[in-house]
Amino acid sequence: MSQTLSEYIKEMQQRDEDQPEFHQAVEEVLTSLWPMLEENPEYFDNGIIDRLIEPERTIIFRVPWVDDAGKVRVNRGYRVQMNSAIGPYKGGLRFHPSVDLGVLKFLAFEQVFKNALTTLPLGGGKGGADFDPKGRSNGEIMRFCQSFMTELSRHIGEDLDVPAGDIGVGPREIGYLYGQYRRLSNRNTSALSGKGLSYGGSLLRTEATGYGVVYFTQRMLNTRSIGIEGQRIAVSGAGNVAQHVVYKLLQLGGIVVSMSDSTGTLHSPDGLTDDQWQAIVELKNSKGGSFKDLDQHNGLHFLEKQTPWHLECDIAIPCATQNELNGDDARTLLDNGCQCVTEGANMPSTNEAVEAFQQARILFGPGKAANAGGVAVSGLEMAQNAMHLHWNAKKIDERLQEIMSCIHESCVEYGKQQDHIDYVKGANLAGFAKVAEAMLAQGVI
Repeated sequence: MSQTLSEYIKEMQQRDEDQPEFHQAVEEVLTSLWPMLEENPEYFDNGIIDRLIEPERTIIFRVPWVDDAGKVRVNRGYRVQMNSAIGPYKGGLRFHPSVDLGVLKFLAFEQVFKNALTTLPLGGGKGGADFDPKGRSNGEIMRFCQSFMTELSRHIGEDLDVPAGDIGVGPREIGYLYGQYRRLSNRNTSALSGKGLSYGGSLLRTEATGYGVVYFTQRMLNTRSIGIEGQRIAVSGAGNVAQHVVYKLLQLGGIVVSMSDSTGTLHSPDGLTDDQWQAIVELKNSKGGSFKDLDQHNGLHFLEKQTPWHLECDIAIPCATQNELNGDDARTLLDNGCQCVTEGANMPSTNEAVEAFQQARILFGPGKAANAGGVAVSGLEMAQNAMHLHWNAKKIDERLQEIMSCIHESCVEYGKQQDHIDYVKGANLAGFAKVAEAMLAQGVI
């Protein structure tokens, strides 16, 4: 093969100069794959890599809506349908001012590998809009969601593309989106997941991503004969994933020393209590407050404009957003004795941080493996809808644990080295193997 990795990455960057997050995600994956690709040039001969990094379809559309003052507003909507070789596109919708094509391409690219790892027949996609639901009334959010779905509806379906929620798209937004889809299609289907229990949703879907992160962390720790109980754990984020990561950690006896939001970090030196967790959930889910409102509340300390990564901990679980943990943060965590990092968010660690963790040989669970629990239970929701059944929480939790165990086993199989397990390599190789085999079998499409 005549082209080097750096030459390939440079060529990709020149083609889409304004998409740094996408470049970062592709570089991380290809760095793991490149030695194998050099030994198997048929993947290049068949254009597998070129096809993997180019979306099958990118849909960009305007979203006009009317605010409460009667003013017409216009946002930009997207759906990136990245790869459907192993099943219908599957991935969330994100409503946030930072949403652009590069961010969604990175998320959709990661989703392809994540979904392949779940063992479920799901392709990868992602979508959303540069709309900010914060500060908007229910009426404004409903009108925006209805306008957004009016266009998106013609591009999705239970056998084509099944969106779910993401940042800024919670149960309220999913309800409005699904209501408009049902109105337009005149059908009750599994064209969206993350639905409410009263209209086809699955038990444990809300908890699934956070629980899955903890289950994956348990399995990594087990390779070194360690458990969650008694471990000091720094968690970032304050949304759905972080909340349920903390809840499950507390159930298992973990000592959670932090959570964070955009204003700073809430520090609990002795570990969060159940009552403190309840206060945090109420603050975030009911009152819409910030962590500074809980400063000095029952022993909690607010660290303004700070992340948790300077705190002493055995385990770090970043659950906020992409690139929240950089190289300096990684080195600080290592200096403070951190032995395990599990990504609860999508690509929360920069490539420099990942390299530092790998060189230190600590346990590092990449997001595409560790936070796949949410899409896994979305797949189980689709199965329940297709069979017109409703499974109990015990059955779903057992299935979730089984899926996270299978993901861990795949990572070990493909990432086992002489003296450690490279979970990044393992996740990338395992996901690639499944998608590439399907792409080769189906010809050049």
